Amino acid sequence: MARNTKTASNTATTKTELANRLFFRLYQCANMLHKTGTRAVEAEGLTTQQWAVLGALSRPVAKAGMSIGDLARYLMVSRQNLAGLIGRMERDGHVAIVPDARDRRSRLVTMTETGRHVWNDLAQPKIRAYYDQVLADFSINDTTHALHYLLKILDNMKRIDDGASDLDADEEPRD
Repeated sequence: MARNTKTASNTATTKTELANRLFFRLYQCANMLHKTGTRAVEAEGLTTQQWAVLGALSRPVAKAGMSIGDLARYLMVSRQNLAGLIGRMERDGHVAIVPDARDRRSRLVTMTETGRHVWNDLAQPKIRAYYDQVLADFSINDTTHALHYLLKILDNMKRIDDGASDLDADEEPRD
């Protein structure tokens, strides 16, 4: 019996140590993506955050634009962080805030012609070159597997986030 308890304890310790290493590496990758990804597109006046916004708005489903809330949910960022980013991108002429034709009270973020030029003609070739460098020694199979596992992690994180939102809604307001 003691042997099974010790084995379970060793397994739990190993799993925790591996999880710590995995999440620290994800943290490092995110930081390096911001650093090296921004360097790849900085000549176009973009950051990785702006790259993500333009990428989201370039999808056919977003051709008519996206609300700030929908864009924030898609990018998994707070509305507050996105609002400042959108403001800078609007100032730079990459996006515009326009009334929603279906609901005049709502506003949509759309990519401008300037933003479309920067995204399609200037940034895309550099982004593809960046991907090629980062994934140079990855096979298609390696990339598929990495994507699969990252999506599993993301799904579990969303489940945790949704649970936290449910808990927040159940709490009584404080005075």
